[in-house]
Amino acid sequence: MKLSKIEKSWILYDVGNSALVMLISTIIPIYFKNLASAGGISMADSTAYFGYATSISTLIIAFFGPLLGAVADHSGYKKRLFLITLLIGIAGCLGLAAPLNWLGFLIVFIICKCGYNGSLIFCDAMLTDVTTDDRMDEISSVGYAFGYIGSCIPFAACMLLVLFAESIGLTTIQATMLSFVITALWWFGMTIPLLKGYKQTYSMGKTQHLFSSSLKRLGNTFKNIRQDKNIALFLLAFFFYIDGVYTIIEMATSYGKDVGIGDNDLLMALLLTQIVAFPFALLFGWLSKRMATERLILIGIIGYFGIALFAIQLDKAWEFWFLAVCVAIFQGGIQALSRSYFAKIIPKEKASEYFGFYDIFGKGAAFTGTMLVSVITQISGNSRFGIAAISLLFVVGLILFVKAYRNINAEKANGQA
Repeated sequence: MKLSKIEKSWILYDVGNSALVMLISTIIPIYFKNLASAGGISMADSTAYFGYATSISTLIIAFFGPLLGAVADHSGYKKRLFLITLLIGIAGCLGLAAPLNWLGFLIVFIICKCGYNGSLIFCDAMLTDVTTDDRMDEISSVGYAFGYIGSCIPFAACMLLVLFAESIGLTTIQATMLSFVITALWWFGMTIPLLKGYKQTYSMGKTQHLFSSSLKRLGNTFKNIRQDKNIALFLLAFFFYIDGVYTIIEMATSYGKDVGIGDNDLLMALLLTQIVAFPFALLFGWLSKRMATERLILIGIIGYFGIALFAIQLDKAWEFWFLAVCVAIFQGGIQALSRSYFAKIIPKEKASEYFGFYDIFGKGAAFTGTMLVSVITQISGNSRFGIAAISLLFVVGLILFVKAYRNINAEKANGQA
């Protein structure tokens, strides 16, 4: 598949922001848990606090996302809001390099995550502007694929810094701080082509009363989503199954550390995840031309259900490595195809607004999942009980998704009849 210049630029943003996702999945939890341990916080409590911070950041964007999306759908605003949230995220990432205690680090982490999550609302909504319906599945999958492999470049540099810090005259803490700077610069650098080349194709036009008009449209869209039961049902299904996906991504390192997996094994296994995820994300994109997108999403949900069950008994390094490979197989496909599937069933001129709601159900799910794991872990003192709850989310998501896509397909068939 030959990519247009703007499609390549949009994909590069996945390459850029995935470096932060990789950092959040690996170095940041380890660094934070070491800070917390130095501050006298227990392992279980530090896992809970990190989960709470993640939950707070996702809740903030879930609250403001739809309104920001409604504003962005007006002509010329999508790119502006994308840039603002991008700069907030990058500033937060740079701020992590400051010498902070565990609480200060969590506060800056929340700011960084808010900027990152906010930028995704507008970037995902740009998909309707940069490509066509028949290419969305593949473009979305290619974005995730190159995001995985591209994130390995700054991460490898960060890993080398941390592992060989003493040989180049740095402490491990200094090397970790420098890793945050490298990631921020990579993130911004990969975004420059999109900032230069993107033009908003679909919009609601211009208005003199931006916020009042956006609030009114937001209310109308909420009513429309409630009335369009198929979109509402898909979003509900997405809430449950992506809840499990995001929670596994966010909490894997903290959980691995809790059950005794060494830092080096954690980092190298998660690097392997990125490498293995690259061909499988491309495979899902290729399969989307030969199989129904709905079936591929179902395969991803079932795969993650098995992963959650396996994780409950995990206590050996090789098991964490095996789990990392299994996650890699399904991670890109389920996220990419959910994004492109939603983009195809919504009104294009309201893409940012609808993706604001998509973000509520996605990031709101991440809030619920990480909060669920954190609370159960803190009450029980054992993170295995928290992980066990995740498997049930995939079961509910699977049932709801089957009903949603059958209704949507039936509606399409009736419309063509």
